[in-house]
Amino acid sequence: MSCHPEVLWAQRSDKVYLTIALPDAKDISVRSEPHGSFSFSATGAQGKPFDFCLELYGAINPEGCKVNVGLRNIICSIQKEQKGWWKRLLKSDEKPAPYIKVDWNMWCDEDDEPVESDLSDNDDGTMGVGEDENSDDDGMLYLPDLEKARGN
Repeated sequence: MSCHPEVLWAQRSDKVYLTIALPDAKDISVRSEPHGSFSFSATGAQGKPFDFCLELYGAINPEGCKVNVGLRNIICSIQKEQKGWWKRLLKSDEKPAPYIKVDWNMWCDEDDEPVESDLSDNDDGTMGVGEDENSDDDGMLYLPDLEKARGN
């Protein structure tokens, strides 16, 4: 009898990420179908079989799906057929299985997703208009800035 590994999920407007917690996995098999079917199977460290099959909320592009196998987990990047935010991971309205959980470390809200544009791609190493090499993106003040603010 096979078991289900823990599956963590997160999304972006164009992708869904599944992180499958299965250390030292062997014989990994991942299948994805355009209508949204995703299946996974592997053998665990002690030869124990693990598998699951998910009916995803929307259609996907199987050619755009990538799998990255690490020592502790397997990360699957699944390309959505159409850009947009899904209400949930699975097609079914029912509560998902207990082994499927939200990956809060990779989660990104719609409002927080960086806006991608052709102008923001500076692969040639040049600075864009209005960019400051020493700008502080986190909004933190450094010690000299604090001294200026105090009037010293």
